[in-house]
Amino acid sequence: MAANNNSLSAHFSYGKDSGHVIPTTPLVSFLERVQETAFQTYGRSNCDLKDYVDLSLKFDFPSTVEAFDEIPKTENGVVSVTDFEGFIGKWFRSAGEDLVYAEPVDFEPEPRGFLPMVENDEVRAWALEVHGLWKELSRKVSNSVLDKPELHTLLPLPEPVMIPGERFREVYYWDSYWVVRGLLASKMYETAKSIVTNLISLIETYGYVLNGARAYYTNRSQPPLLSAMVYEIYNKTDDVDWLRKALPPLLNEYRFWNSEIHTLIIHDAENRNHSLNRYYAMWNKPRPEASATDKQFASKFLNVDEKQQFYREVASTAESGWDFSSRWMRNPPEFTTLSTTTILPVDLNIFILRMELDIAFFAKVVGENAIAEDFLRASQTRKKKIDSVFWNENTGQWLDYWLNNGAESKEPHTWEAQNQNKNVFVSNFVPLWIDLFNSDALLVEKVTRSLQSSGLLCAAGIATSLANSGHQWDFPNGWAPMQHMIVEGLSRSASAEARKLAKDIAERWIRANYVAYKKTGKMHEKYNVEKFGEFGGGGNYKPQTGFGWSNGVVLTFLEEFGWPKDQKIE
Repeated sequence: MAANNNSLSAHFSYGKDSGHVIPTTPLVSFLERVQETAFQTYGRSNCDLKDYVDLSLKFDFPSTVEAFDEIPKTENGVVSVTDFEGFIGKWFRSAGEDLVYAEPVDFEPEPRGFLPMVENDEVRAWALEVHGLWKELSRKVSNSVLDKPELHTLLPLPEPVMIPGERFREVYYWDSYWVVRGLLASKMYETAKSIVTNLISLIETYGYVLNGARAYYTNRSQPPLLSAMVYEIYNKTDDVDWLRKALPPLLNEYRFWNSEIHTLIIHDAENRNHSLNRYYAMWNKPRPEASATDKQFASKFLNVDEKQQFYREVASTAESGWDFSSRWMRNPPEFTTLSTTTILPVDLNIFILRMELDIAFFAKVVGENAIAEDFLRASQTRKKKIDSVFWNENTGQWLDYWLNNGAESKEPHTWEAQNQNKNVFVSNFVPLWIDLFNSDALLVEKVTRSLQSSGLLCAAGIATSLANSGHQWDFPNGWAPMQHMIVEGLSRSASAEARKLAKDIAERWIRANYVAYKKTGKMHEKYNVEKFGEFGGGGNYKPQTGFGWSNGVVLTFLEEFGWPKDQKIE
């Protein structure tokens, strides 16, 4: 067992031969059994299933398994609360003990040059409190993980980390982009570099950045924003040597996202083939962090193949970061109709376009001209693909493309207009984030008008969708990452109307965060955009506070737009 976490990488491949499934570790499989017992003992509403796969063993693995098997059970196999809690207390360390506090090396209570355009004293005082949260979220992997990785599901990382907050007690991939943006606003350049170093270490070990730094997340990634992090840090530091070291891992990540499992070919009306990207987890079992509930949903299916496909769809939706939303469901809000692997998402293809543009730029900076030219050509080709497959002239939006049945087929899928998903999601506007799109003045004006009439703009920000499904990536929830990408895209355009809208949305979002903070003393993972100061709900776990990307976006907006002295915040 001693080598389980480290030996995982030896098994990793993501071609056809692997059956598109990456093996888990015996420790994770055992903790799923512990989780199942907790689920039976307490019931779903009285426990967070993730806690049990985050536990660390106090003693060796075989002895712990043996002790678990010896817990007394009733005739129908149920373990009493007393016996279960006694077992957990004796054999495990608490979830979260595998990370310890780490003082950020570059934190200052009020950094020089911090948010120069924030002139209002009340807003500045709050912004400094949000800045101070970086200290609360800063951690490093404990020595026990480094010394005995076989006792932990937390993966060893070389540098200190920023956790999102609460139950999310490990590094997450796409969260890290907005954490980095906030750290740069806080002048914490070394801490931002450490985040990238950790993510690169995952590429070097596994071949890609994991969804999160846990052994149970090795079967999937998350929206690929590492190149965007590298770009923003380089933009502030001009560190060419650091950039040169980052380039090879970024090329490896690009290969992963353009490997067989993540690509499908669309044959368009003009007789051209377009290779585009989808989310596709390398997994066909219940997610370990939610195994008990995944099994409950899967019980609806009668045969093994259907169950395995459902499990793959659930994990692939988690890879999208939008877990969960009507966006991925054939028959929303029915959870068992998730069909993420048969969808070509607008935003994923935009993130990969961003990766191509970033790599072309980095390669040029470090003198790798052939790579620069290759990736510039790739970006130009992808821009045409996005125009051809996703753009909808009538709506003035880019729409996800749904495949007909047979997503596993490698034969080209013929583009059909009715396969564009006409429902309105905030992701339909994400292409604005990329300069190739926001530099087109006529296009920006059309998309701006579409956004204004979409129904997504609410009192406290942009809603994720128009569907009030009860899932957390739907109405009325708004999420910091989506506000940021839309606002940044609009604000970079030449359109005065778009820039005005960007400032308005940013102010609404800042106010929403401020009022909620004053009411609760916390920054929140998501917000109700219908009501100022209300945090978001829905989903499969309690709303979380902390919160990495919310902090980062507020600080980024305040740096970009400021806050005038005489403008009220309440």
